Amino acid sequence: MPMQFTTYLTQLNDALNAENGPNLANLLRPTSPHGKDLVKEFRNPTKAALSRYEGSMQSPWDEIAIQYVLVCGHIAKKRYVEAFKEESQLVSLFYRFFPENRGWTLPALFSILKDLKELAHDADASSREGSQEKTDSMEEAARTITKAFGLCMTDRTSPVNESRKWGVYYVVVLVLKCYFRVKRISLSKNILRALHANNDIPPLASYPRSHQVTYRYYIGMLAFLNEEFDKAEQELTLAFYHCHNGAHKNKERILAYLIPLRMLKGNLPSALLLSRFPNISTIYTPFINAIRAGDVQGYDRALEENELKLLDLNLWVSVEKARELCLRGLFRKVYVPLAFISALILDEFRRCLYPFPSSWLAVDKSTRMPISLFHTGLQVAGVHVDLEEAECYVANMIYKGLMRGYISHEKQTVVLAKENSFPKVSDRPNPFALI
Repeated sequence: MPMQFTTYLTQLNDALNAENGPNLANLLRPTSPHGKDLVKEFRNPTKAALSRYEGSMQSPWDEIAIQYVLVCGHIAKKRYVEAFKEESQLVSLFYRFFPENRGWTLPALFSILKDLKELAHDADASSREGSQEKTDSMEEAARTITKAFGLCMTDRTSPVNESRKWGVYYVVVLVLKCYFRVKRISLSKNILRALHANNDIPPLASYPRSHQVTYRYYIGMLAFLNEEFDKAEQELTLAFYHCHNGAHKNKERILAYLIPLRMLKGNLPSALLLSRFPNISTIYTPFINAIRAGDVQGYDRALEENELKLLDLNLWVSVEKARELCLRGLFRKVYVPLAFISALILDEFRRCLYPFPSSWLAVDKSTRMPISLFHTGLQVAGVHVDLEEAECYVANMIYKGLMRGYISHEKQTVVLAKENSFPKVSDRPNPFALI
């Protein structure tokens, strides 16, 4: 049976008296079935038509109920800019009620703030598509949501388990989502600075796991975009391992940024992991195969083919930096066969020269290689550079700890360490420092 507005007011009043936060949240959700019922009742609801209901219940809930109907009416007509404005007014009215109550109101707060963000997105999208003036609804939504942060933080009278402070991280994450959506990430600093300045909130580990995971994801993303790769890897790793196993899309989103960070450290994802996330596998398998084979040309081809996708995800620079691992693999392929052949020759010489002093062959010539060999290796791999640039590549490998040795520029020779000439990439003490 369709819900009438008088019934809606009664249910709203019952939820308030019972302090039933989840029920209150459902009553304020525009996508709930009763929203459509109320729009049909008033056909084309306006504030003037609904003004007769003012004073029908305690303030500000009479006005909130009216705003709710107006929001539903605009959504039904796909007037998202107007719906966002009415929802903003609804949130402002709720803010008058929220500080006087405890944490039972948090589900309703979360619901209306989430709706505000989604309507802001729809409003900006519709203004871009239509002929109407461009809007900055998402930034306005972020400012409105930020006010809830202060209202949550200032709860100093409620018992700990009933405090509004349990809404802090949800609100912070919503603000971050707004700024990420409009690519105004620098604006995130203000709310994060305010969060870190408050020491009287429970530790992050005490909050619901969903709040922890989402917060860590966005902190990891901020660190990633600021090239704080150590912090980014730490936060994204925690987000991934604490993410619910059923949240496949969220895990996929985290892996999109965690995998290149691990690649830069020399840790390549397993085939089993990639098989669980086909979309991630499509992006990264060509790069991983190229690194394992030392196929620089294949890596460059994968960069070209995935350029638009990587740029859209802000991943192109990070993945391009992992190209050095391909160069390391190529140079190792140049070195290892030569070292193996040289060792065989030296063993034969030692047998022939016995019992002469072994000091005659104290220097293992396989550790000394002309730079021209690495240059030739690059040419064969399809990397057409001159000899001087090849020398720079080798010098860079040595500087970053991907090769052990030194260059004699005068003799155009690379002198590699006798042992562990190509150390494991993952064994470097601080791999992100030299990126």
